Amino acid sequence: MTGITAARGTELRCKGWRQEALLRMLENVLENGENQKELTVYAALAKAARNWGSYHAIVDTLKNLEEEETLVIQSGKPIGIMRTHKYAPIVIMANCNMVGKWATSDQFYKFQEQGLIVWGGLTAAAWQYIGSQGVIQGTYEIFQSIARMHFDGQLAGRFVLTAGLGGMGGAQPLAGTMAGAAILCVEVSEARVDKRIEVGYLQRKTADLDEALSWIEEAVSRKESLSVGLIGNAAEVYPELIRRGVQPDIVTDQTSAHDLLYGYIPAGYTLEQAAEQRLANPARLQQDAGASIAREVEAMLAFQERGAIVFDNGNNIRTQAVQYGVENAFDIVVFTEGFLRPLFARAIGPFRWVALSGNVEDIRRIDEYILEFFRDNEIAVNWIKLANQYVPVEGLPARIGWFGHGDRTKLALAVNEMVARGELSGPVAFSRDHLDAGAMAHPNIMTENMKDGSDAIADWPLLNAMLNCSSMADLVAIHSGGGGYSGYMTSAGVTIVADGTEDAALRLKTTLDNDTGLGVLRYADAGYEESLDEIQQKGIRRIDT
Repeated sequence: MTGITAARGTELRCKGWRQEALLRMLENVLENGENQKELTVYAALAKAARNWGSYHAIVDTLKNLEEEETLVIQSGKPIGIMRTHKYAPIVIMANCNMVGKWATSDQFYKFQEQGLIVWGGLTAAAWQYIGSQGVIQGTYEIFQSIARMHFDGQLAGRFVLTAGLGGMGGAQPLAGTMAGAAILCVEVSEARVDKRIEVGYLQRKTADLDEALSWIEEAVSRKESLSVGLIGNAAEVYPELIRRGVQPDIVTDQTSAHDLLYGYIPAGYTLEQAAEQRLANPARLQQDAGASIAREVEAMLAFQERGAIVFDNGNNIRTQAVQYGVENAFDIVVFTEGFLRPLFARAIGPFRWVALSGNVEDIRRIDEYILEFFRDNEIAVNWIKLANQYVPVEGLPARIGWFGHGDRTKLALAVNEMVARGELSGPVAFSRDHLDAGAMAHPNIMTENMKDGSDAIADWPLLNAMLNCSSMADLVAIHSGGGGYSGYMTSAGVTIVADGTEDAALRLKTTLDNDTGLGVLRYADAGYEESLDEIQQKGIRRIDT
């Protein structure tokens, strides 16, 4: 079954808006997904449900679920309905969590082939993906941070080199041009290039490296923003640029390098050849993919040695490179530690809201509220203005904004009041990225080089999920890595619905205060001064030991 789109309007198919909201969020991630036929939302493997039987069972259950009941989901498969109470979550789920020594990519693929597990990505199986917009802002904020730190605050006249135009990487060209840069995006799939052009994220495409470079050079000389999609393989293009002496200002990669079997296409392979080898000789395909990643990362290190700002964009590419012989791959900094940690230390991160009615004017009304009542939040206000100018609607209208402790609650309660007064067409679902202050342990991305050495301690996301259940959230998820991410991360996700009721206000305030409060405490526990300052300013209750 394909052709799924999220329901719009105010007609309910479920027994309440909490259930209806989660059903629409499930439909929305598939509407925005990479491969609906396979239930894949992004990153080659991240799925909304384990299989079509599970999907239909989830839909049927949500339509008939009472408010005093909770649906339990294990790796994309609905397991049962539990009698709880009206303040309990409507859905709880755990996706791709394997025991310690079994949390390997080989074991994951074995479980996946047996139909026992599915990787949920961060926001795919938790039904929180809102299309590329969520990634656009994160990438944009990284570029802006680099501009402030290294290029006198602006990227006009700067050349950004990257790769990958899939469900996550597809945000890069638009983020680059919004930041004022000339950005070259290498992508092996012409269909992905065409898709990004179609939705307005990418401006030009070519399969000719010389033509691509001529366009970039012209834009750089004129200090004009430009995005170019180059059909090619990064493992071949990056080394060729080194050979030619071409020097970008900023270099990264957002291919599906985390997964050697389904995600990263080795140099010399067509997409069809990779699909054939996936069945005929998967070990050889993975070996070739790893060798190609090593070549690409060696080129990235060479760019860095020549003076480029080079960073890992969170796709595990450095880890893969180390396993295939690039011992110094971690000389490349990860984006969180390099550019965003001071924000996360204050629990400022990617907060999201979705207009469940499907009416884009609901998002515009919320935008207006933010511009009026959050004037001091420069990051959020700047993004709202840019998003209105550049970001197209994908699926259900949605927005993202980097808000922290207290501000998330203020915004959500205001929106709930708007719903109650009829100022919006329907309820709004609030969520966030799993890449959030208290919600992720990932020693090679989110928690790399923590001050106290607590990089690999996964207690925090588990506590986050339990606390959000206790705080009456509507959906709570615990995820761990699959494919090449297996054994490398644990995270937690949350969704709360603003339906205009007093009960919703209680859920929103309790959950959002506690969700961000735990994030501040996590960084304070690690010794970050920003977090200690936030605790003092906001009155968060911390126990000193």
